Amino acid sequence: MKENNVDKIAENINAFKSLGVVFGDIGTSPIYTLTVIFILLKPSVGNIMGILSLIIWTLTTIVTIKYVWLAMSLSKRGEGGTIVLMEILLRLLKPGKRVAFTLLLAYLGVSLLIGDGIITPAISILSAVEGVRFIPGLGSALPITLVFIAAVIAAVLFLFQRIGTDKVAVLFAPIMLIWFLSLLASGFFYFIQAPWVIKAISPYYAIQFLYEHGFIGFLVLSEVILCATGGEALYADMGQLKRKPITRAWCFVFVCLLFNYMGQAVYLMQNPDAKNILFGMVAYQAGFFYLPFLILSIFATVIASQAMITGIFSIVYQAINTRLMPMLKIDYTSDKIKEQIYIPVVNWFLLISVIFIMFLFQTSNKLAAAYGLAVTGAMVFAGIMMIMIFRITKRWIKFSFTVFVTAIILVFFASTLFKIPSGGFWSLLLSCIPLSIILVYTVGQRKLFKTMRPVNFKHFLSAYNKAYLRLNKIRGTALFMVRDINFIPPYVVNTMFKNDILYEESIFLTIFRKAGPWGVASGFKKDIAPGLRHFEIRMGYMERESVTEMLKAAGIKEKVIFYGIEDIISRRPIWKLFAVMKKLIPPYVKYYRLSPKKLHGIVSRIEM
Repeated sequence: MKENNVDKIAENINAFKSLGVVFGDIGTSPIYTLTVIFILLKPSVGNIMGILSLIIWTLTTIVTIKYVWLAMSLSKRGEGGTIVLMEILLRLLKPGKRVAFTLLLAYLGVSLLIGDGIITPAISILSAVEGVRFIPGLGSALPITLVFIAAVIAAVLFLFQRIGTDKVAVLFAPIMLIWFLSLLASGFFYFIQAPWVIKAISPYYAIQFLYEHGFIGFLVLSEVILCATGGEALYADMGQLKRKPITRAWCFVFVCLLFNYMGQAVYLMQNPDAKNILFGMVAYQAGFFYLPFLILSIFATVIASQAMITGIFSIVYQAINTRLMPMLKIDYTSDKIKEQIYIPVVNWFLLISVIFIMFLFQTSNKLAAAYGLAVTGAMVFAGIMMIMIFRITKRWIKFSFTVFVTAIILVFFASTLFKIPSGGFWSLLLSCIPLSIILVYTVGQRKLFKTMRPVNFKHFLSAYNKAYLRLNKIRGTALFMVRDINFIPPYVVNTMFKNDILYEESIFLTIFRKAGPWGVASGFKKDIAPGLRHFEIRMGYMERESVTEMLKAAGIKEKVIFYGIEDIISRRPIWKLFAVMKKLIPPYVKYYRLSPKKLHGIVSRIEM
């Protein structure tokens, strides 16, 4: 019983934390969603009820059904996201065209989510800062001034990323709780003035709106989807805060969003000339308390950006682990959850891109014209993979619902394609950067593996025994860095047999990172052959133990430590780019604090 109570308390704490990590993006969508939609539409009662119904059912189908129920039932080691779907599906498929199709879906999905991760902080922070115009005397503030303020806020946010999600969540969760309660209160204030708007829960109003407006109604869907952007973060961040806490928190968030959108609908009916619906609504009802609400909204949009940044870190981390992306420097920021990380290169890339987008578009309304395309495309690709998984595993009820929801998302995606000329192409261009990295790296690594095929351990051992008897040995001990003892890298073979460099004692050194945060285990495995042994180190992902000290403790007095380096030569631009990529990636030995005086990189020149 005590264990169950402890688990429930932990789940409730994580549900509270998830408000600050997971729900920032979707929680701040009320700032701009209805405002952007009614730039295109006349705010008649029929139109408002139709849009409100569309928003309610978009949140229900895409967020609740697709992500909370369907997607979050598919996980690996408790993690979620596009790459997890890819891993699950690849295990179920036989080699062939469907494997290549799955990889393509995953590559596109990951790239689009990263592209979306650039626009989300830009539109979220900028839309909140624009609320300054409702402060008396500041109504004529220039867009460039507001952009500068938003850029400074974004820079501060990215500078704080290195302290870690776990610590940030503790600070952000209380703020988001107040934010959601404010949304609930402000919406409920207007809802009770016209409670009949609750009829918009009926899908009849959504269907009637689309039927009456035809092609215009179809185009409006590209703005309606903004209410659900951030829904993918529920699944992508599942590895950080787990399924049950996120599901519990969504029930609360959904109610707050529902009442706020209904309150905004009533306010718009009463004030059809409103230009910024949420801020106008609060300024009208709150008066003196508007300024605290504005400050709260800016904090909330910073947290919305945090949710997306956290999600991007998770996606890139999974991509590195599944070898879709090159190995980058990763800082583990939590001793409880391995997936809570900070990736410096990704952080600075996002910061530069976000500030660039802010100064390029300058207003949230213009940014909205580019927003939604990338994330909706990623939702479609994830939906297709989920359909394939549920079909292969014969979970027919979930299969049927996934087909239905993916068809709806496909309609939204088709609508967002019309945003390409008005700025949507920027999200595609930004997505091309990670897509190019993934394609060049994966194809290059595959070709490199074929060119430098590892030697089977049995074949190596036979050649080693002959060489050990034949060659004069160098006095002392040499270490060879090997990732898997069953597959000997070519640089070892070239060093020992082609260059006749053989020491009296050679030791294969393998280093593994464990799933847990702490714990170090090291020691010799059984002797392989005369003068050849295997030393293995297993370390928790938070451990920063010195490998040099562990070797010394084991009585190893190495003269030299060998590791492999590939020097790629090519005339083809794609392989030149791959060669540059490989040179920019620090050798993995750099992460283990080995003596630089003893390290010797053995270069293998490869022509591609």
